[in-house]
Amino acid sequence: MRWALVKVSLAVTAMVVVAFAVPLGLVVKEMARDRAFSNAERRAAGLAPVLAITTDREELDKAVATTEDGAAGRLAVHVPAARPGDPGLEIGTRRAGEAELAATRRLGRASIAEVPGGFALLQPTALSSGQVAVVELFVAEGEVSNGVATAWLVLAGVGIALIVGSVAVADRLGVRMVQPAQRLAGAAHDLGEGRLGARVPEEGPPELKSAAVAFNSMADQVVQLLANERELAADLSHRLRTPLTVLRLNAASLGSGPAAEQTRAAVEQLEREVDIIIRTARDAKPQTQATGPGAGCDAAEVVRERMEFWSALAEDEGRLVRVAGVDRPVRIPVARPELVAALDALLGNVFRHTPEGTAFSVDVHNGEDAVIVLVSDAGTGIADPTAALARGNSGSRDGSTGLGLDIVRRMAETTGGDVRLGHSVLGGTEVRIWIGLDGRRTGGATGRRGHRPARRRRGGGGTRRAAES
Repeated sequence: MRWALVKVSLAVTAMVVVAFAVPLGLVVKEMARDRAFSNAERRAAGLAPVLAITTDREELDKAVATTEDGAAGRLAVHVPAARPGDPGLEIGTRRAGEAELAATRRLGRASIAEVPGGFALLQPTALSSGQVAVVELFVAEGEVSNGVATAWLVLAGVGIALIVGSVAVADRLGVRMVQPAQRLAGAAHDLGEGRLGARVPEEGPPELKSAAVAFNSMADQVVQLLANERELAADLSHRLRTPLTVLRLNAASLGSGPAAEQTRAAVEQLEREVDIIIRTARDAKPQTQATGPGAGCDAAEVVRERMEFWSALAEDEGRLVRVAGVDRPVRIPVARPELVAALDALLGNVFRHTPEGTAFSVDVHNGEDAVIVLVSDAGTGIADPTAALARGNSGSRDGSTGLGLDIVRRMAETTGGDVRLGHSVLGGTEVRIWIGLDGRRTGGATGRRGHRPARRRRGGGGTRRAAES
């Protein structure tokens, strides 16, 4: 489209330039010709008073010699004979033929005869005897075309400038029309490849602007549909995993006996089935997150909501709970179901792998380029945090599916952040989630700068507990 506009503009402007420049060039040529002959006629008329007074040869020779044209050999005077049979009087260099002179005397008006090297202006002048003398003035070819070449060059320059200017303007207009279409096509391609955050600026011509609005609306609907799908999967895991945690804790307090053992075995079997469901849901979840309009959530609101849920169980087990940093909205580029799943995985770990009565806390820190969520407990800690993080891709071991921290890690890495494990101020484990706010997608902890890992204290826990469910 851009080049089509340029070609159309080039053709139209060239036609306009030709339509105006060619006639104007011809007019300039005619004006130069008329100017040259008008000046020649004016100079030739300067001898008319002399011819009206006298036709004496000596006087005429002096009059011709005193003129600039006569001195240059461009002026001649032709006086007819006074009586038949007498020779006529000719002064100066003659260039016109006898026929042209006779025609000028007969017509009684100035005429132009083409001669070698230029033109001869023949100006008739009446004598006192009633006869007609002819003053001949030579006009060189250069005088007739004087200034024409320069004028034509100026016209050509103006025409070229108009063509170049019109092409430049058409190109800029084409860019304004093509760029929105290219952005729309690029966004559609990105959306087709799974980059759900692709959006199009709603600018440009009205038609393309309307198309951009429709595309953004469609992309928002796609993001919302996928978010609803993930929310259903997350809700299934929450509905099953949270009561299962309570059931497991209650089964552990049943004591010994066949019924108690059968109950614990059934709980373990049910837990394995739930783990399979969670693993399947995680594998089916799209790997590309949306960061455009329609994506993201309020981390403070999500933390408050999930802490209200877990606080009831914490009260039953006598756990001290502390929440900080949730008194004001904290926007993050993470879908609400994913943040809910990550928090439930970490809080479920606290209830599952620490004794009853163990305190825990959740802190939210809002920075300029990142949001940090800290989940800390007063348990026995983790002996090897590196191994615990590496278990995200392992199979079940020590009652762990290896999915809890993996879910948290994948959520953080989609924003350019990461997850670090260390010892908390409460004496147990601290899980630090770094969530980037600048929309970078690096796929790992190297994607952000200025983040120092949680420092490990000496004298943390001596026994290792599972870090994720």
